[in-house]
Order: sequence, then C-alpha cells, then structure tokens
Amino acid sequence: MSILDNFLKNRQSNPNAEMHFTDHIEELRWHIVRSVIAVLVISILVWIRIEWVFDHILLGPAHADFISYRLLCKMGAALKIPALCLEDVKIQFQNTELAGQFTMSFSVSLMLGFIISFPYIFWEFWKFIKPALKEKELKHARGIVFWASLLFLSGVLFAYFVIVPFTINFFGSYQLSPMFHNIITIDNYYDTINDLILGMGVVFEIPVVVYFLSKIGILTPMLMRLQRRYAILIIFVLAAVITPPDWFSIWMVAIPLVILYEASIIISTRVYKARQIRNTKYDNI
Repeated sequence: MSILDNFLKNRQSNPNAEMHFTDHIEELRWHIVRSVIAVLVISILVWIRIEWVFDHILLGPAHADFISYRLLCKMGAALKIPALCLEDVKIQFQNTELAGQFTMSFSVSLMLGFIISFPYIFWEFWKFIKPALKEKELKHARGIVFWASLLFLSGVLFAYFVIVPFTINFFGSYQLSPMFHNIITIDNYYDTINDLILGMGVVFEIPVVVYFLSKIGILTPMLMRLQRRYAILIIFVLAAVITPPDWFSIWMVAIPLVILYEASIIISTRVYKARQIRNTKYDNI
C-alpha cells in the first residue's frame, strides 16, 4: 500500500489528517519513477522499429508523397487555390557527427515515448494533486485527464500533419541564390520537428492551464478579453510566417489556435463566476 493510500485510509477516520512534507516528496518521487518507467518502456518498443519510424514518421513530411501534401493538393484543386498544392520537397540531409545517427535514434525514441505515454504521465500527476482538492473542485475537474490528453495529442497531430509540412516546405525550398543548396543536418531537422510538435502540444494545453490559473486567481476573463487583439495578432503573424502567402492557408493554421483562445476565455469565465459565488457565500456567513 502506498503512502497516498495510507493517507486516504486515515483521512476517512480523521478528516483533518494531513500528509507531512517528507511524505509529499516521497509520494511525488514514486509518481515520477512510474512515469519515467512508462516513457522508457514505450521508447524501447519504438527503438526496436527505429528504422521504420525514421523512414515513415520522422522523415515522412520530407517525402513528396506525404499524406498532407496529397490532401492539401486535392483541397487546393477543389477550392481553386493553387497555393495549397505545395511544391515537392527537395531536401538533402547529412550527418556531421560520428555517432550522430546512433544518438538520434535514442532522441527520437524518447520523444515518441513521451508523446505516447503522456496520458499516463498526466494521470500520475493528477493522482498526486487530487488529494489536495476539495470535493467541489474535484467535481468541476472531472474528466481532466481525458481532456488534457486529448488536447495534447490533438496539438501533436495538428503540428505533424499541418504545421510541420508547411514549415519544411517553406524553409526547405527557400533560396537566396541558385548557388546555395539546402543541405540540412539531421540534428537541425529533428530539433525543428521536435520543437514544433512538442511546442504545439503544450500550446493546445492552454485551456487546462487557464483553468488552473483562473482557479487560483492569477488569470481572469477580463484580462484575457483585454489582451485578445494582441493574442490573435500574434497567432496570425505566426501562421503567416509558416504558410504559403494566401489567406486560406493562414486561416487554416490560425483558426484552431483562435478557437483554443476563445474556449480558454469561456473556461476562465466559468471559473471566475464560481469563485465570485463562493466568495459571496463566505461574506454572508
């Protein structure tokens, strides 16, 4: 039986029971250990098929027959927007370090291990903080593991199938002069994809972050509405940089991010109203 289980059992007989600081640290350590084990197990399974993972997943957006290029081209033909039919990606890769490809296989395995294990990692994190929440707070946070995992994986898939192809196509074909050839190191290629995928996964967690920041009073819906124009401007500038110069492509990247921001305002509003009602009750006591 874990420290947390013992604490919950004692709490049934003594509602005022509290865990000691050292118990918190010990409990957190085991949550971290189990999360690391989950990542390592998945990473090992990925590493066993690392050649296939490299050819079909990591280098997928660099292939001309990547599914996103084919779908975008069909969409562009149907909507009569030629810019959506991206040019064939012509990128040459090179390895500049003796053990570069070997270490890269571990980096890719760990990245995919973390992404696939994220629902379990967040579940472990939630198990750690759950005892500190009140019954009413737990009711409002019902399904948090599902929604956090869904948002993160949605961000990862959105980045991989939309953001990454646009980014690779733009920067991979950009030339200042015909005398310059784009020969990309595999480290640089991986770092770019890794930053985009994990970064977008974190960005899609904005509603969850907003929920917790609103709960503790750091963020308010009024502040988010006040900063809305700047947030939308940043989103569209980012979308314009990584997409072809047509409004449809820009909107296709920007709209999901704008929707996330607006959804976060709604979440913050609900939390803010709940806090106001709770504070009013306390004032009347």
